[in-house]
Amino acid sequence: MALVRKQKAIVLVSGGMDSCLTAAYAFEKYEPAFLHVNYGQRTQRRELKAFNEIARYYGVKQKLVVDVSHLKQIGGSSLTDRHEEVTKADLKTHKIPTSYVPFRNANILAIAVSWAEVIGARAIYIGAVEEDSSGYPDCRKSFFRAYEKMITLGTKPGSGIKIKTPIINFTKKQIVEKSLQMKAPIHLTWSCYKSERQACGECDSCALRLRGFQQAGKKDPIEYKKILKYL
Repeated sequence: MALVRKQKAIVLVSGGMDSCLTAAYAFEKYEPAFLHVNYGQRTQRRELKAFNEIARYYGVKQKLVVDVSHLKQIGGSSLTDRHEEVTKADLKTHKIPTSYVPFRNANILAIAVSWAEVIGARAIYIGAVEEDSSGYPDCRKSFFRAYEKMITLGTKPGSGIKIKTPIINFTKKQIVEKSLQMKAPIHLTWSCYKSERQACGECDSCALRLRGFQQAGKKDPIEYKKILKYL
């Protein structure tokens, strides 16, 4: 009996915990191609290391690393502008933090769509989280629905490219629990916005990650400079 070949999907893999779990979901239905974007972020080298290790873990054959460091030249984010301080986490605020990179996901998705057309991928997986994120406007379900309409209008007839956001409604606690259940290699991931050697434990990304592990009653496998209680 002939094996049915899976369709291809592009998985946006930053090297963080969310995209790692998203990759696990993609593997259930598609043959994944991993895409990593360097947009001039402070921890790019560490994120790239995580990307390559996650790809190796899953045995991914197609990988693409793209440089869009014009986002660093544009600025407007503490992730890309070293003159702007990465603020300490305040998980109770509803303000968009300084770590927001203006329209980043739109830029990244545009690259993914171009590559999808070339390799014949039918889906693009992105590890966006709406409920338990930092309030970034380009992580909302409404944004991805609108972007998918643009893909339909702006690609060749019949491309059929869809955006998949399997963890969009998850909390970080659920992401930790599901990652362990699906054996996603979260021990290889990196989340810190400030440091490439030892996670700070104080930035938004570290705080959200630590709170997820604390709420799940699990120990985070990466090393932190500070481990604060975020319950």
